[in-house]
Amino acid sequence: MSKRRLVITAVLAGASQSETARTYGVSQGWISRLMARYRAAGEAAFEPDSRTPRTSPAAAAEETVQLVLELRKKLAEQGLDAGADTIGWHLTHHHQITVSRATINRILVRHGTLTPDPSKRPKSSYIRFAAEQPNECWQSDFTHYRLSNPDGTPGADVEILSWLDDHARYALSVTAHPRITGQIVVDLAQIP
Repeated sequence: MSKRRLVITAVLAGASQSETARTYGVSQGWISRLMARYRAAGEAAFEPDSRTPRTSPAAAAEETVQLVLELRKKLAEQGLDAGADTIGWHLTHHHQITVSRATINRILVRHGTLTPDPSKRPKSSYIRFAAEQPNECWQSDFTHYRLSNPDGTPGADVEILSWLDDHARYALSVTAHPRITGQIVVDLAQIP
């Protein structure tokens, strides 16, 4: 049972607001506001108030929303790209309105003009792999680097081989070689 329901029930049963406040660890002001809401809205007072703002001053103006939808329709009918970047370009260059790509996408999704692409996974679905224990898994990678001579002219090319502990992201080994071969990687994998 929710705390709101318990508090309202206790006050309706005859307990004083100060006694109820002490019993349930809430303020008397909160109880007064809760009881006023119960008298005005009935059982809706048992549920928390919506925290959604009543107004959204930063929201796109209705004229802008309609313009985005019109541009989407017009571009699609002409067989042109009708994505958020293109719509944003048209808004900026032809209508002197600057709207972010995310806002344009939200408008298009809200009005059902975007078809979701199920092949695009949301970033939240990616699972980051990391070893549970140190030395459980190592990672190896190499990168190309051009050295410079003391006089500043381009020098020799080297490849830098690095080994990381996947758990701690600790660099176990970093070595430079003229060229990385499979044998070098195998030999360095034996590092204690």
